[in-house]
Amino acid sequence: MSTVSWTEDHTVRTARWHSENGASPPDSIVLVNDATTADAACRLARAGTGLLWRGDFHNARQLLRAMGRRVERQGPLDDDPAEAFLRYRASRRRRAQVLGKLLVLLEDDHSLALRRAPDVRRACTEAYGAPQGSTVVALTGLLGVLGAAQWREKGVYVPALDNRIHAHYGVFSPVRCEYVDLVAAAPLPARADIAFDLGTGTGVLAALLARRGCSRITATDNSLRALACARANLDRLGLSSVDVHGPALFPDGEADLIVCNPPWLPGTPTSALESGVYDENSSMLHDFLSGLRAHLRPGGEGWLILSDLPEHLGLRTRSELLDRITTARLHITARLDTRPTHTRANNPNSPFSTARAAETTSLYRLVSR
Repeated sequence: MSTVSWTEDHTVRTARWHSENGASPPDSIVLVNDATTADAACRLARAGTGLLWRGDFHNARQLLRAMGRRVERQGPLDDDPAEAFLRYRASRRRRAQVLGKLLVLLEDDHSLALRRAPDVRRACTEAYGAPQGSTVVALTGLLGVLGAAQWREKGVYVPALDNRIHAHYGVFSPVRCEYVDLVAAAPLPARADIAFDLGTGTGVLAALLARRGCSRITATDNSLRALACARANLDRLGLSSVDVHGPALFPDGEADLIVCNPPWLPGTPTSALESGVYDENSSMLHDFLSGLRAHLRPGGEGWLILSDLPEHLGLRTRSELLDRITTARLHITARLDTRPTHTRANNPNSPFSTARAAETTSLYRLVSR
């Protein structure tokens, strides 16, 4: 367990350090408050100093926004889309590092002893677990926890299920329903009694497979948070036919249908939530393809749901994907395509608007060669 210390009222205080993205604790911490300017805060944060907030909670959020405006300035992106994307990711990491130096102290019960602070105890317990003493966290992280708690309570309506799915903190929410619609529309194999949903996340695809008639379903994930989230959603939907298993990618045995919706973008995730979007070296995609044949029953199919956004960004070519499929001794029998409907696809102000406008999401139906 890492700890941090600072001097307050002529007394050295110590608390646990917690960072969801694995950031190291700052070497030193100074107290800041409502009188601290954004320029001064940025200067200290860039030097690696932690800024422990001791003022009004809403003023802390305003300071964070002002700091963000000062650190997000960047030059024009490269013409090469891959280089532009890498530069963009690097600038976002630097921005997160600077803003992550603005800190708050959670008391022994996960409460915030700040003016006009909301009650964060339930949200922090859902995200961090039971309190284990006073803890220092980044304000950006705490705001993420509060936002996730609101989404968890509200849920996301999934038309294909005619129901809501509730994402827990750190689990990617099915806000982009086009991939769910592809699984709802694809024709099932002649026999589809046993199904696997690999990387289940919230459990949304496992729930859909159950609703489509698969009688025995195993949902897996490498994330303990995702496994707990999937169990909660499937229990709430009354889908007792789904067994949640893990942490693992493939469960033991074979299935008639194996579905996988891996993270679409090659890259290093910087948080648990980003693990649903970024997959370093496309390792989950490659592990799925290389292990699929060994887990398919005779006549079975593997469904790979993937966006071609990496191709438009120059991060992967179509031929590389097809070569991987061939090397795994698999054959594409059909492909279902859809266009994204999320807001970023139609946002001309996005730095990658051209790539997003051209994006297609596909479901590849794979069989053994």
